[in-house]
Parts: sequence; C-alpha cells; structure tokens
Amino acid sequence: MNQLYFIIPLFNEEQNIERLFNSLENLSKYKELNISFIFVDDGSTDQSEKKINENKGNLNMTLLQHGKNIGPGFAFGAGFEHISENLTDDDYVVTMEGDNTSRVGTIKVMLERSIRESQDVILASPYAYGGSLGETVLWRAILSYFANGFIKVLLGIHGIHTMSSFFRLYKGSLIIKLQKRYGNRILERSGFESMVELLMKIIAVDATISEVPIELDTANRAGKSKMKVIKTGLGYLSLWKDKYRWMSD
Repeated sequence: MNQLYFIIPLFNEEQNIERLFNSLENLSKYKELNISFIFVDDGSTDQSEKKINENKGNLNMTLLQHGKNIGPGFAFGAGFEHISENLTDDDYVVTMEGDNTSRVGTIKVMLERSIRESQDVILASPYAYGGSLGETVLWRAILSYFANGFIKVLLGIHGIHTMSSFFRLYKGSLIIKLQKRYGNRILERSGFESMVELLMKIIAVDATISEVPIELDTANRAGKSKMKVIKTGLGYLSLWKDKYRWMSD
C-alpha cells in the first residue's frame, strides 16, 4: 500500500477538534501506514480553523475551505477531487465524520478485511452483528433503523446493513474507476444523501463490498448532529429518479 488518505468534512466542530486530532494522532503507531489527512472546512462560522491550527501537531494534513456551508456531499466531493491527481490503484481512501463518533481504531480492522478478502469497499456498520448505535437517543435510533430499511426497498439495495454511514474504506483503484465514470468529484448531491448516492454508484461499477461492526462513540461528540431529518429524508427520496441514469452511464 502506498498511501492512506483520510477525507474528513468539518462544519462548526470547534468543540470536537482537539479530541478528533488526538484520536488521529494515535494512528501514527501504525508505522506501515503512510497517512495524509484532508480536512474540508465546509463554511464553519465558529473557531474550527483556529482549533485545527492549534492541534494539528505533526499530522500530514491539508485544509480545504469553503466560504459557505454547502453540505457534506460537496465537502467529500472536494476531497476526492483534491487527491485525484496523486491517487494510485494501490492507495486507500477513508471517509469519516469529524465529530468523534467514529472509532479510528476500526481502521486497522477495515484494512485487514479489505486486503484479506480483496474487497473494494469496507463499510463500518453499527447495524452489523457486534455493532451498536452507542448512546444515540432512542427516537433517532428508531428513525435510522427504519430509514435504512426504506432506502434498501426504494433503491433495490440488498445484502448491506448500513446505507448512509460516512465511515468507509475504499481501494484507490475503485475511486479512480468512479472518477473516470462520474468525474473527479464523483458526487453530485451536496447533502447527507450523498453517501447513498455513492453506494449506488459503487454497486453500478460492480465493486465488492463488505462490512465490519462498529459501536458509534456518540458520547464523545460535543454538540448535536448536523443532519436535518426532513431535508435528508427528502434527499433520499430524490435519489430514486437518478438511479437508472447512474446505473447506465
């Protein structure tokens, strides 16, 4: 493996950045990994930029900034575009949340699964056996469960437990394949529904997908989720009209 890229969107995460960077710093113990972090500040109006500069330490990182908040899909797209010129087939790309809900120690498990089973994508799933939504409030847990089921039926996705999680590991060869087919940004949608869009496009190119369980660290997140339930739900519904276009492009 040549390079492991992390793409992490941030929006008003000043309360979470110190703990996030401390967690990412722990990855340096894996001496065999050559890691680059791409943080995408998606129009933060708090002190996120200041906190990043205060806590970056020795991390090999790049900070991309947007003048206004557009959405996580737009932020991830910027990250994919940023690495497009240097990405090779033997690299790996991780996408994850910037709010400390993802356990970075799971990266090692995801890498081992991808290498051992030659999987193109590894999803970190709280719904897989052994996973958990952590201390997510009950109504959000119920909503998440039914939303996942509804998306599977609506879009005809089968055999996968989690649809919308940000925390994923991709082979560089897959990202390059997707960029050739859908453009360097890969994603068209700017909201939270973009992760389902990406999953649909991954299926469209016949990539192999596997999952590992994860327990969400919601207790470690300061502040509330940035996801707007109604807006995101409508975004999921709107994916249906583009399904056949993406599958046939």
